[in-house]
Amino acid sequence: MPEYTPPLRDMQFVIHELFDAQSTFKGLPSYQEIDQETMNQIFEEAGKFASEIAFPLNQIGDHEGCTRADDGSVKTPTGFKEAYKQYIEGGWPSLSCDPQFGGQGLPQLVNSVLYEMLNSANQAWTMYPGLSHGAYECLHAHGTPEQKKMYLEKLVSGHWTGTMCLTEPHCGTDLGLLKTKAEPLADGNYSITGTKIFISSGEHDLAENIVHLVLARLPDSPKGSKGISLFAVPKFIVNADGSLGTRNPVTCGSLEHKMGIHGNATCVMNFDGAIGTLVGEPHKGLNAMFVMMNAARLGVGMQSLGLTEVAYQNSAAYAKERLQMRSLTGAKEPEKAADPIIVHPDVRRMLLTQRAYAEGGRAFTYWIALMIDTELNHPDESIRKETGEMVALLTPIIKAFLTDNAFTATNEGLQVFGGHGYIVEWGMEQYVRDARINMIYEGTNTIQSLDLLGRKVLGDMGKKLTKFGKIIETFIEEEGVRKEMQEFIDPLADIASKVEKLTKEIGMKAMMNHEEVGAAAVPYLRTVGHLIYAYLFARMAKIALANKSSDDPFYKAKLNTARFYFDKLLPETAMLIRQARAGSKSLMAMPAEFF
Repeated sequence: MPEYTPPLRDMQFVIHELFDAQSTFKGLPSYQEIDQETMNQIFEEAGKFASEIAFPLNQIGDHEGCTRADDGSVKTPTGFKEAYKQYIEGGWPSLSCDPQFGGQGLPQLVNSVLYEMLNSANQAWTMYPGLSHGAYECLHAHGTPEQKKMYLEKLVSGHWTGTMCLTEPHCGTDLGLLKTKAEPLADGNYSITGTKIFISSGEHDLAENIVHLVLARLPDSPKGSKGISLFAVPKFIVNADGSLGTRNPVTCGSLEHKMGIHGNATCVMNFDGAIGTLVGEPHKGLNAMFVMMNAARLGVGMQSLGLTEVAYQNSAAYAKERLQMRSLTGAKEPEKAADPIIVHPDVRRMLLTQRAYAEGGRAFTYWIALMIDTELNHPDESIRKETGEMVALLTPIIKAFLTDNAFTATNEGLQVFGGHGYIVEWGMEQYVRDARINMIYEGTNTIQSLDLLGRKVLGDMGKKLTKFGKIIETFIEEEGVRKEMQEFIDPLADIASKVEKLTKEIGMKAMMNHEEVGAAAVPYLRTVGHLIYAYLFARMAKIALANKSSDDPFYKAKLNTARFYFDKLLPETAMLIRQARAGSKSLMAMPAEFF
């Protein structure tokens, strides 16, 4: 059976030692009273919920899946509804929400820690409250006063949940092709008609009501993505006094039969003249929905971090117990029939790959969460703007790099188990299946790569990337003079220089041929992802070195992991850079009919 222990020590290291979050919070009026002790207490309680309540339901959810009745209602797996009730009673949905609507007003960073643990415990279950939080953020940013009054308190408390309804049978990423219609009604509402597919948490029995955020076209809308509007469409019509009225004609037509995340209801949703209200301005629905989409991209990164961590924990535990052959340098446990497989170099490679991707991903996602707290709360407008630019630059990397790494990490975990990894009872094959969807969710990783290179980097002639590069350059200049840091600073400086040169080279090629961007985008994003991890691991190594005389073995392990990352994972960039530089010629030369 799988196991999960919240990695509180590493979480606290990243938050308190690496980023000194409390110092940042002292500069943010909303969070000045939050201290380390408060955060640690929250993390401990969140860890208990994740490991004791959500985690035991993970395999149950995978085995049972969701079931749809003839009337379109959906039943979640055994225990899901009861766990969600406990989640509400514990106040967890409101953790980082606005106190004006019943939230606790805690930082996004604290919420991110909660979601890492929940995703390690049970990604399919966590998607129900996760999407609801995204709906809250969208309506909080773009909803009318009436919509906020109607929906936010219930979303904050968790008594109602939310979805985002974008994809249609004929269009996924290219939302300009969507056909769902919104007809104005005399009372100021809209009648929404159309079909949406792949709608996570679209119908279920966890909450009293579901608020669907739906992209649709008004009758006078221009063609393409500029003609899309956003609407709030509740499962049950909300009366003026806040009570639930009649059932809206929005139903689950069917459940998707999926490779993984069986415990989450992925629905085909039919809107048959469902009543909705306009969110934001007409024809500018994507602008409003991007709040939820960006939150979802960060959320998918957190899903993958969670899976990476739990896969590592289980494969590490197995490797220390499973006996197989002898160490190449002689028996390590001669009293036993064979040595545990953790003595073998390649098993250690697989385990350290998982561990490095978990620790690097944790540092990266928490850093972004702290940036978001600064972007939303800092009193200096210029700092809010600059931080927002960094978040925009790094969001597609969070989504694509972490999800690619999670699929690698879960596969490595399955390999550590050998034949047992392929067997359901051990749980590893579920992590592989669940991790695979994250590379597709919220814009495929290719789309994220195009967003990074085409929009975020080349779109402003590299200004945001240059600002980010200055952060790394300053660290290199400060630490490069220290002999004990050279093993980390030298390769960091090398990859930073190569990213700068590669960006300029692709930019020049793109001026002559736009397909050069499409050809280089995926290896380019992965290269930049490694640059970020190299920077973060160098910073973590600096702290570990400063504590090398400590009796705490944590710092020695951190230093070992950092060295492994630089020795064995960062060199992937040599291949990636060659791929990016190779351009589009060999990709586009083949006539389509030859495929």
